[in-house]
Amino acid sequence: MSKILIVEDEAKIARFVTLELEHEGYEVKSACDGRSGLQLCLDWKPDLMILDLMLPELSGIEVCRRLRQQSDVPIIMLTAKDDVSDKVMGLDMGADDYMTKPFAIEELLARIRVALKKHRADTAQSTGARSAGKLHMEPASYSAGYGDEAISLTKKEFDLLNYLWQHENNAVTRDDLLTNVWGYEFTGDTNIVDVYIRYLRQKIDDRFGIKTIHTIRAVGYMFRYEQE
Repeated sequence: MSKILIVEDEAKIARFVTLELEHEGYEVKSACDGRSGLQLCLDWKPDLMILDLMLPELSGIEVCRRLRQQSDVPIIMLTAKDDVSDKVMGLDMGADDYMTKPFAIEELLARIRVALKKHRADTAQSTGARSAGKLHMEPASYSAGYGDEAISLTKKEFDLLNYLWQHENNAVTRDDLLTNVWGYEFTGDTNIVDVYIRYLRQKIDDRFGIKTIHTIRAVGYMFRYEQE
């Protein structure tokens, strides 16, 4: 569940957007002034912030400026002004998108989805994280899961899955796996690869009813995500 922070001093707008977002399945918190909104964002660490431009205590521009010194959270700015200079200033301070009041809630929801998707993609690219369907893994923390359910893998199982996934849709030989996953040239029985492939299939494919590791006859294995 993605977390969204609304920083908006007009109570009716904040309440309306909150209800719509909660209906869409988001976890929502709100603040009615710039100073408390900035602090709540730093403490709660939302996945996205909806930030009004005209706020008491600190303006939306100043909140955005200070926040960008510590966080890359996606920011969608809202304002009653339709001035190009305000829009440019907000974007220059680090806002990801900009909407003018009044706005259609459907458009705001669409822009939220786009901003969240882009941020996840950028984060995944920078950390090496991967996802396919509900399956995901993060090499930086040696964690993997399917949806909200964690998958417990040994280090060798994780390294094997990671290497296969790095070469998604390409066949990888057993010798290649032995050299790059086990870390040494192996000239004997390659059965150890098949054993660990079986472990992965039991923990992932069999458990969640998906198909990720395919046998390529006379070659080796391939990672390709398929929903059964």
